Amino acid sequence: MKFCPTDLSRVYVVSGEGTLTMQSFEGHALTVLSRTQDCGHDHHNVCYWYCCVDVSVSRQMLVTGDNMGQLLLLGLDGQKIFSDKLHKAKVTHAEFNSRCDWLLATASVDHTVKLWDLRNIKDKKSFLHVMPHDKAVNSAYFNPLDCSKLLTTDQYDQIRVYSSSDWSKPQQIIQHPHRQFQHLTPIKATWHPVYDLVVAGRYPDERVCPGDQRTIDIFDANTAELVCQLQDPNASGIKSINKFNPIGDVIGSGMGVTVLVWDKNELLIGDQHKLQEETSASVDSLRGQRRGQQRPSRDRRGVAADTKLKKKLASLEESKTKTKTGCKQKQANTRKK
Repeated sequence: MKFCPTDLSRVYVVSGEGTLTMQSFEGHALTVLSRTQDCGHDHHNVCYWYCCVDVSVSRQMLVTGDNMGQLLLLGLDGQKIFSDKLHKAKVTHAEFNSRCDWLLATASVDHTVKLWDLRNIKDKKSFLHVMPHDKAVNSAYFNPLDCSKLLTTDQYDQIRVYSSSDWSKPQQIIQHPHRQFQHLTPIKATWHPVYDLVVAGRYPDERVCPGDQRTIDIFDANTAELVCQLQDPNASGIKSINKFNPIGDVIGSGMGVTVLVWDKNELLIGDQHKLQEETSASVDSLRGQRRGQQRPSRDRRGVAADTKLKKKLASLEESKTKTKTGCKQKQANTRKK
């Protein structure tokens, strides 16, 4: 699904029914722009379907690819411009470069990402660059800031960052668990709108990393460093879809039939409350420790005082006894005289 850049009340949609349509949020009837070829079966017609869509305003062009590796370019009115089998298998992603509108990126389950020059596209051999991957590839996104980088996500454990300075090899390879599962929405790493940060949902493999959590991970695309992880104990599912808002301070996540919203301001407020609670608890604990340390001191002083008092009393008692004895001896001597 892709919003129409010139009319946000309209959206371009591809579906498993094999159609590319333009639909309206204002209640207008949908317009069918393209259909996949008929499979020729009597009992169904769902052997072919479109898998992706993108739109270029400057080129007045739509692009889509199907599950057989066919790529289709057409005008905004649905008029076909180009069609050919450019990949050996399903085209999972196709995207125009918004800064360089003749540059097109495609990704496929045939383990490749390819760059095409729309001015010279002819057949499957006319690509500008090919980027081989170890596994099938789910997506290939140009970075929104200047479109000089390409972010790819495979179907196992690699997120790659390519740079226009050298498309032939990845600038960074990020090891990240997000293996493909038949009934799971494919995980695709996406860009922050302003910074070179990428976000992706984690699908840990217990056989490799026992106890690993299903977090949302944010990486620095330039260093491959993990800079942040988001987790909510009340949302334990796999967050397959994660996307920043246009400002970059909110993330929307898709988890099964649930949508999660991560707000930077609320997270900061929550962290401040948590910090205040932890600080308060630390202060109370410290006070308790000090009181605990003071009590033994007082006890020791008390014992010392008691001992001193006992000695004093004993000394007085001894002095009193001596005085009585002296008095008795004097009285006896007086009687004898």
